[in-house]
Amino acid sequence: MSGNDNTPRPANGIDYDKIVAERAQHVFDVMTSRASKEDVDRLKAAFEFAREAHSRQKRKSGEPYILHPIAVADIAASEINLDVNSVITAFLHDVVEDTPHTIEEIQSLFGEDVAFLVKVLTKQKKDKYEMSKQLDNFKQMLNSVQYDIRALLVKLSDRLHNMRTLSSMRTDKQMKIAGETDYFYAPLATRLGLYDVKTELENLSLRFRCPQEYYELERRIRDDENTNREKLRVFIEEISVLLSANGIKARVFYDYRRPYSLWRKMHKYGDDFDHLKYRHFVEIVFKEEEGVSEKETVLRIYSLLTDRFKEKPGGISNYIDSPKENGYQSFHLKLLADYGRWEEVHICSERMVRNSRFGCLSDRKEGNIRRWINKFRGVLKDIAQHGQDGTNFIENVVASFYNDDIMTFTPQGKPVIMPQKATPIDFAYEIHSQLGLHAKYCRINGRLASIKQPLHRGDIVEIFTDPEAHPEPDWLDHSVSYKARRAITSYLSKQPKPEFLRCDHCHPIPGEEVIGFKGPDGKITVHKRDCSVAIRLASQLGDNIVSVNYRKDHTVYPVELLITCIDRPHMIIDIMDCISNKLALSVESLNTSTEDAIVSLKIRMGVHDFSEIQTITAAINAIPDVEEVRATTLN
Repeated sequence: MSGNDNTPRPANGIDYDKIVAERAQHVFDVMTSRASKEDVDRLKAAFEFAREAHSRQKRKSGEPYILHPIAVADIAASEINLDVNSVITAFLHDVVEDTPHTIEEIQSLFGEDVAFLVKVLTKQKKDKYEMSKQLDNFKQMLNSVQYDIRALLVKLSDRLHNMRTLSSMRTDKQMKIAGETDYFYAPLATRLGLYDVKTELENLSLRFRCPQEYYELERRIRDDENTNREKLRVFIEEISVLLSANGIKARVFYDYRRPYSLWRKMHKYGDDFDHLKYRHFVEIVFKEEEGVSEKETVLRIYSLLTDRFKEKPGGISNYIDSPKENGYQSFHLKLLADYGRWEEVHICSERMVRNSRFGCLSDRKEGNIRRWINKFRGVLKDIAQHGQDGTNFIENVVASFYNDDIMTFTPQGKPVIMPQKATPIDFAYEIHSQLGLHAKYCRINGRLASIKQPLHRGDIVEIFTDPEAHPEPDWLDHSVSYKARRAITSYLSKQPKPEFLRCDHCHPIPGEEVIGFKGPDGKITVHKRDCSVAIRLASQLGDNIVSVNYRKDHTVYPVELLITCIDRPHMIIDIMDCISNKLALSVESLNTSTEDAIVSLKIRMGVHDFSEIQTITAAINAIPDVEEVRATTLN
C-alpha cells in the first residue's frame, strides 16, 4: 500500500520520531537473537536508508510512511520468522517503486540477494500489461518462486499489514484489496502452511468485504461462547485432570472458530449459525517426551479419552500419519460430553503447533525448502508451456496449489494427495495421463462408482479403463486439478470440429432429409426439411438456403425410444436382449410403466445416424406383442 499522500499529520502532540525509533528497535531486538552483529548492522542500515527514502511520504492515515515498512519487517521477523535478508527486504520493499532510488543502489549497498527480492516485490510499470496490472503482479511474484520462496513470504507480511490498516482506505479500495486477499493471498498462506497468517487474512478480508455479516457472526460467536463457557470449562478441566493423573503434560483449552471459517461452512452446507456443527473445538497440546514417539503419546491420550467418553463412530481424522500437503498434523476425534453434545477434540504436540505457525519454514533444512520450491516451479513451468495466460493462469495456479487437500489411496496403499472436490477423473490423471485418457468407471472403497463422483479423505480408488473411452466435454465440469483439466482441454481441442450447427428445435442427425441455412456469421445450421423453424426461415431468408452434405462421423446423438407393447412375461427382457445382444448397443436409461396390461417404455441411447434408428425400430417392432416404436432425437 504505497503512494505519496500529503494528508496532514494527526493531532499535534504525537511524537512520531519516538514511535518510529521504538518500533524499529523491536525489529532489531527480535533479530539479534538469531543474527550476527554484522547482519544486525546491515539491518539497521537498511532501516535508515528506507527512513530517508520515505521521509516525505505519509500514509492515508496521516502517519509517516516509514511506519509501514517497519511493520512489515516486524511481521517478517516476529510472526513468520524470516532470515536477515528477508527482513532487510521488508524495510526496503517500497523504496524502488515509490522513490527515485534504484535496484542498482540496493544491490551496491545490500547485496545481490536483497536486490533480487526487492525487484520481485516492485510492481513493474508498463504501457501495456500482459494480462492486467493485478494479474501481472501475481505472476511476477509466482515466477520468483522458481528461484526462492522468500519473496512470497515478505509479500504476505506486506499484505497482512495492509489488511490490518485497511480502514483508512476508500470503500472501493477496500473491496479491491480484500478481494485480492481472499482469492490469492489467504489461500497462498494456506498452501505454505502459515495457519495464523491465513486465518487473519481471511477474517480481515471478510470484515471489509461484508462488514454486516462479519460483525453479526462475531456477535453470535460471543453469545454462543457465553452460553457454553461453563460446560466447556468443566469438560476441559476433566480432561486436564485425567491426563495429569496419568503423567501426561499437556495444555487443554477450547477455541471458537473465526467468523470466516463459520461463514464458509454456512455457505458450503446451506446451514444457518444455529445449525452449524462444531462451532468450536477442544485442543490438547502435549509436550514431547524424550524416547517416546509423538504417535505413541497421541494413541495413549486417545485411549484415556475413549475409556472415559463415548467416541463418535467414524469421527476420526488422522492427520499425523497422513499430514495435509501444507504440513499440518493433528489427530481429530469426536467425544460425547456429559452434557449430551459431541465435541470435536484435536490432539497434537508442541512441535506440530510450531509447524502450523511457520509452515514451510518450520523445517529450515535446505532439502525441505527446496522441495516446496521445486513443486511450485514444476507446475508454473507446465502452465507456461501450455499457453495458459490471463485469468486462466491464476485460476490454474489456484487450483493446483491453494485448495485444501485430501489424501486418497490406490488399491496398493500408495497415498495420492488431491484437491478438495476432486473426482476419480482427477485421480486418474494424477496417476498417469493414459489412465485418465481412457478412464471409464471406478471403484471407491470397493464399491462401483462413476468417475464423476466427488472423493473424500481416505478413499481407496481403483480406476478401470476402456480403449474406446475418451474424455467428454462435461468432464471439465467434474474435474478440479490443473493436470486433469489441462489434459482434457488438450484432448478436446484436437477433436474434429463439427461442420454444421444443429437446429435446437428439430435436432437433425445424419441420414435424415435436411437443409442448411447460412447465418450472418457465415456458420451453417442444419434443419430437418419438415422443421417449422426451417419453413419459417425459407419464407423469409430464402437466399440463405444452402445444400449440405450432413455425413455420419464419430459423433453420437442422443435418441429416446418410446415403445408401447402388451404386457406379458419376459417382454422387457426380450426388448433388452434385442438391443444389447442382437444390435450390440448400449442403453443410457430405461423407464417403464404398466397400466391395464399396456406397457410403456422410454429408452434413452445413442446413435450415429438415421439408418441406425431405422434398424433399431424395425428390430424391436419384430418382437411379439410390441405395438408401436417411435424414436425422438434429442439435443
